[in-house]
Amino acid sequence: MLRKRKKKTEVYALGRHISISADKARRVIDQIRGRSYEEKLMILELMPYRACYPIFSLVYSAAANAAYNMGSNEANLGFSKA
Repeated sequence: MLRKRKKKTEVYALGRHISISADKARRVIDQIRGRSYEEKLMILELMPYRACYPIFSLVYSAAANAAYNMGSNEANLGFSKA
């Protein structure tokens, strides 16, 4: 019996060994949740919190993974989890 494999439509980036408390990271993530990719990058660049840089690099890395692995455009990305 042959099984058809579904196309993998999820791409992710993991941030490990980031020394920021969950409350400080959540404060930044709540601001960018539900926005487009360009808005996320702009908000993360302009916010004055220290947690913004690691989150910025994760968002950028996830978009780069999607562009490389699936050939998708960054403008069409939607983030499901943070």
